[in-house]
Amino acid sequence: MKTYTAHVTVSLRRAILDVQGKTVERALHSLHMPALSNVRIGKYVELTVQAPDEDRARELVDDACKKLLSNPVMEDYSFRLEERVASGAVA
Repeated sequence: MKTYTAHVTVSLRRAILDVQGKTVERALHSLHMPALSNVRIGKYVELTVQAPDEDRARELVDDACKKLLSNPVMEDYSFRLEERVASGAVA
């Protein structure tokens, strides 16, 4: 069994108004940072996955994203996997 770290990013779909993002954008502008715009607020989730191979690990993470970590009506998600290598071992 291999061990992977999944890095998941969840964000509102572009068509959905990001109220938190707009609030942060206004605050940035009030702090004299007008060059910063189009702020979007999301979630970052990191988790450990044990699976026989990378394909199965991807399936497990994708399933978790669809069923729990994101709201498929309003949010999009993406993730990347990193295989954990035991100390002293070469990947």
